[in-house]
Amino acid sequence: MGKRSSTRRQVLRAGAIVAGTSAFAGCIGGSDGDDETSGDEADGDDTPTDGTDTPTSSDGEDTPDSSDGEEPYSVTMESVGTVEFDAVPETWAANNGSWADMGIALGQDPPETVYLSQRYHTQLYDEIPDVSVDQSEIGSLWESALDTEKFLSLEEDVDVFVMDPNFIVNRSDAMEEGDIEQIESAGTPFLGNSSFSRGYEWHDYQFLSVYDAFEKMAELFQERERYEAFVELHNQFQDNVESIVPSEDERPAVAIMWPRPINEPEKFSPYLIDEGTSFKQWRDLGVEDAFATTDVGDFHASRDRVDYETLLEIDPDLLLLRGNEGKTATEFEDTIVSFMENHDVASRLNAVQNGDVYRGGPLYQGPITNMVLTERAAKQAYGVDEELFDRQRVADIVNGEF
Repeated sequence: MGKRSSTRRQVLRAGAIVAGTSAFAGCIGGSDGDDETSGDEADGDDTPTDGTDTPTSSDGEDTPDSSDGEEPYSVTMESVGTVEFDAVPETWAANNGSWADMGIALGQDPPETVYLSQRYHTQLYDEIPDVSVDQSEIGSLWESALDTEKFLSLEEDVDVFVMDPNFIVNRSDAMEEGDIEQIESAGTPFLGNSSFSRGYEWHDYQFLSVYDAFEKMAELFQERERYEAFVELHNQFQDNVESIVPSEDERPAVAIMWPRPINEPEKFSPYLIDEGTSFKQWRDLGVEDAFATTDVGDFHASRDRVDYETLLEIDPDLLLLRGNEGKTATEFEDTIVSFMENHDVASRLNAVQNGDVYRGGPLYQGPITNMVLTERAAKQAYGVDEELFDRQRVADIVNGEF
């Protein structure tokens, strides 16, 4: 990735300021102290925005304060408010694979760092020609914990932190609102909204769908044309998905869970399908949530765990296990599936007996990875083998051929 000249960096850092709304609108503070900070979490839902934000084009005219001919512009997003920029960011950090994927879709270099690089599943690009990201070149912010000094050490290398500060202070014991203010005062703003789940009580501000968030990223990077090209492609993709969804009485009941321990699970953290972006493929495919009519509570809200006896009572058609995206399908079958097939109780589940235990997809997905994951889910749920989106068209948009 290219580095900016010192003059451009000074202009950008001076111009990127939070205006008006507090970065903590809706934040109640505190950490819930669970172990899911090392889990696999995501962004978004399908709640439309109010449409008041429009991207500002840069035509290079009348920009006396910009060192390289770009006009200042602003991006507004709950909960951070309005952030003003004198120039388009060239380097950035992201909290997860949702935002990272959006940046790639918009033709940007990968983020310098994410919370946990191993949970940005760049292997999902393997199916897309001429699009690849080297995960080993992306750093991790979240090692033993999030740390203010780690953020401050990136100030000279990162123009914007694409992450929700509310998530940071509510999910980390080591950081508070004052730490966010210290980081921003050093010159690098935050811009983000954690919409992967509806289960966090502290998220009492507007949720963003995948494409609402993607539009905000297009404003940030001034890439409206690429965004609109993806919208057109996504609309075609949605039509293809709708065409393969069977009638309701033919749709399976699925249980989406996080296995604990990961390879030889005896209990599971249940995820009820909600409006968060991490469930977009399952909502679009119209599957039934096996937990929805039971007393099982969503892990985000209740910290519930279920065992095999509980699963036997419910007996879902499909078991979808998260936290396993680092495994190939074969590796998954050779570890978790094999363990369950040889387990006294698990082996009695219909999903195990019928070979319907699958990787459940990551919690993070953006415009590219959502199409890959939805097509995979269509095969898992309905046995669909056809391609549902044009991979070459994805590559063309990413590489600037609209």
